[in-house]
Amino acid sequence: MVHSKGNLAQQLLRQPARLFMLALLPLSAWMLIDTPSILSAQQGQVLAIVILTLGLLVTNVLPGYMTALLFFLAAILLEVGTPAEIFSGFYSAAFWLIIAGMVIGMAIKSTGLGDRVAALLGKHLEHSYAWLIGGLMLTCTLLGFLMPSSMGRAVMMIPIGLALAERCGFEPGSRGRTGITLAVAFGCHMPTFAILPANIPNVVLIGAAETIYDLHFSYTHYLLLHFPVLGALKAVLIAWLIMRLFPDQPKVKTNGLTGDRCDADQLRGQKKLGIVLLVTLGFWITDSLHGISPAWVGLAATCFLLLPGIGLVDSKRFSAGMDMTLLLFIAGVLGLGRLVASSGLGSVLAMQMEHWLPLEQGADFINFVSLSLMSVVAALGVTLPGVPAVLTPMAADLAAQTGWSVETVLMTQVLGFSTILFPYQSGPLLVSMQLAKEPLGHLLRVTVPLTLLTLLVLMPLDYLWWLAVGELGQ
Repeated sequence: MVHSKGNLAQQLLRQPARLFMLALLPLSAWMLIDTPSILSAQQGQVLAIVILTLGLLVTNVLPGYMTALLFFLAAILLEVGTPAEIFSGFYSAAFWLIIAGMVIGMAIKSTGLGDRVAALLGKHLEHSYAWLIGGLMLTCTLLGFLMPSSMGRAVMMIPIGLALAERCGFEPGSRGRTGITLAVAFGCHMPTFAILPANIPNVVLIGAAETIYDLHFSYTHYLLLHFPVLGALKAVLIAWLIMRLFPDQPKVKTNGLTGDRCDADQLRGQKKLGIVLLVTLGFWITDSLHGISPAWVGLAATCFLLLPGIGLVDSKRFSAGMDMTLLLFIAGVLGLGRLVASSGLGSVLAMQMEHWLPLEQGADFINFVSLSLMSVVAALGVTLPGVPAVLTPMAADLAAQTGWSVETVLMTQVLGFSTILFPYQSGPLLVSMQLAKEPLGHLLRVTVPLTLLTLLVLMPLDYLWWLAVGELGQ
């Protein structure tokens, strides 16, 4: 009886999602039959695909991998892009970094290194739930100063976080385990938008600004401008939301989970894996010197860990641990963003928003809010890395309308692409939850109130901080 009631509740919850998807069908059909004049026929088809794909991702009416397959099918049949654009997610750096993260996670678990690190962290954090969530947020945020890839940080920290959850007695499905997963996922990603080379959108912004305007951002200025509000304060806000939405208390389980006791083979494996991780981390930290993408560094570590007789992950564990549904889903999300950008749809929509914005010289607060919201809205369509690619070419025109410098206009993008409303916008958040086998719906419970708090609280505070440091009016 309880089981049938649970099924009925799930059906009732899914009914509004199905109705929402039915409402999107006429809108998509309209885009195909009567494309708006501001769009080309190809852009109208892309927009129709985007509306349905994002609707399926947001409502979760279908599994993520099924939505990705339908996206691939629709894009290929309608010929809205080349196969290289549609399937670009499969050869993107993020895709291969996810595979590297899976293999590293398998090695961390099989050698017991995750339990060992969890024991070290647990000694300092397991005293209370607040220390646990806050300590993980702080650890993951500080890691952003060392490792330039949020995806790399997430795939390295998720296995350690899960080992820590097990040590604290949080079983799968418990609020405590979910809270730890969310703390690691958000900590590795959200506050680090305020650290210049730490996330992909930051890097895209730097590259676009240098290419188009010959602007070179100062690491210290960027950090001073963004980290106090969008980094530190947002991290505190996220930790508070997690503790309020997923309250729990650690029940320390030290039997077999302290990481202090292991056999000789495990100890050798931990030492070998530690060396591999240190070398990998060293290449990640110095990527600006050697120019090798973090993804290919991770792939090299993966190949070593999979070598028969030398590596730490055998073929059986590799076959069992590779989640193809996750990989298909991620490839679909990445391909969707690439298609929106390559078709020019994102640029058209951004230019329309520019005409609608109440920009005026001297109205600094209105300009600040308008440009930040423009970036937030753009991120809904082109995902986070696409925001600087789409909006940066418009910065000179926006600077003329506001009376600000081009660099100041570009800096407003950070508040936008660091605001995540729906999980599909962020690859690292999706990967973190999938690696931990936690429902994606838990992300929405945090991202929705966090977005509201960002717009109502952090945005005005950020404006006041910009005034205090003398950024506006330059």
